[in-house]
Amino acid sequence: MAKASFHTDTSIFLKKALQWSKSFDQVCLFHSNGFQDHYSEIQSLLAIDAKDELIANVGQAFAQIEDFKSRYPNHWIPGFLSYDLKNELEDLQSKFPNPLAFPDAYFFVPKTTIKFLEKEVIIESDDDPQEIFDLIQSNNTLEEEFSYTGQVKPKMDKKAYSTAFNQMMDHIKRGDIYEVNLCQEFYDADAEISNLEALFLQLNKISPTPFASFFKWHNNYILSASPERFLAKRGQTLISQPIKGTAKRGKTPEEDQILKENLRNNPKEISENIMIVDLVRNDLTRSAIPGTVEVTEKLGIYSFKHVHQMISTITCQASENSKATDLIKNTFPAGSMTGAPKLSAMQMCDRYEHSKRGVYSGAIGYFAPNGDFDFNVVIRTILYNAKDKYLSFSTGGAITIEAQAEYEYQECLTKASAILQALSNSVE
Repeated sequence: MAKASFHTDTSIFLKKALQWSKSFDQVCLFHSNGFQDHYSEIQSLLAIDAKDELIANVGQAFAQIEDFKSRYPNHWIPGFLSYDLKNELEDLQSKFPNPLAFPDAYFFVPKTTIKFLEKEVIIESDDDPQEIFDLIQSNNTLEEEFSYTGQVKPKMDKKAYSTAFNQMMDHIKRGDIYEVNLCQEFYDADAEISNLEALFLQLNKISPTPFASFFKWHNNYILSASPERFLAKRGQTLISQPIKGTAKRGKTPEEDQILKENLRNNPKEISENIMIVDLVRNDLTRSAIPGTVEVTEKLGIYSFKHVHQMISTITCQASENSKATDLIKNTFPAGSMTGAPKLSAMQMCDRYEHSKRGVYSGAIGYFAPNGDFDFNVVIRTILYNAKDKYLSFSTGGAITIEAQAEYEYQECLTKASAILQALSNSVE
């Protein structure tokens, strides 16, 4: 592959590149929105057009991913993992239909990648990077208006949510589980959306997050404003950063600070986070050199545009010669989206939720040329099948013995607010 760097206004070039990407069937953008931490590897990366791809479903999906990945060393390989791959890892099943028609796993080897730095872009391609740069520069900037015609409805109304909540709570009281993440779907079965790239930019503007991503696979789209890292590998270090604990932003700086401090000192939110930290620590021991699992940040408070979040960081040193897919399998799906004990919590979710999760609460990410990888947790995310006109997004929250149905229901609505706001900004 040929590689070259070019000095340019990267924010304008990104919009031109998204416009150029519309003619391709495979597109993936990872966008950090300027959020950088010790483990960050890229600011923004756009991958376009597949020279090879893997479509996999529950059965031997992880083995197929490892085989696919091994055939393309030293390449960027973006893709996604459906939550329902849990059925390959445990004796579980998903009883609901799949109206979005996403596969359980999809990865592709792009013909072209564009890495965005502060004042330059690095283009690596099977074609001439200079020609691609010139072609994108001569392109129109992406039109930032989009249209959405339809009406979003909840799959569970408030009464149905309360019923499911109470059923979960009964299991907690009996000791079957001690934390579970109850999720609900919002959907539109006849959604007309034009200019999905512009809708992503609108969502990203309303809710900028560190693990935002745009994914196009033919007529299927993922528009994610995820704030959560599922699992990353940096050298031999594995990093997981579960989110548990959410508070609204205040209308004034004073109110905002009060809400932030309330979250920091909320016993329920603290207990939720610590339970998942313990679950992730346990998951990581399956991949770690003994004695290396460490909680490097406990109960950190991070502020995003719509919410404050409580985030902890757990790391370990991966065992020698571990396969990347085994490292992911040992922690998948993200414990913050299941509950604990993990298997029992997933069984309860299968039993009492009203929708197939699919890509939601799975992971989107990449395998990097240097052997590293980074995957988010698919939350705060729009899923759309343009062919069948099915729009979906889901929200959820942790239920523990201290939880109250009304509060948890309202938290789901708070988490949905950025997506609903983005959709409401369409041009009629």
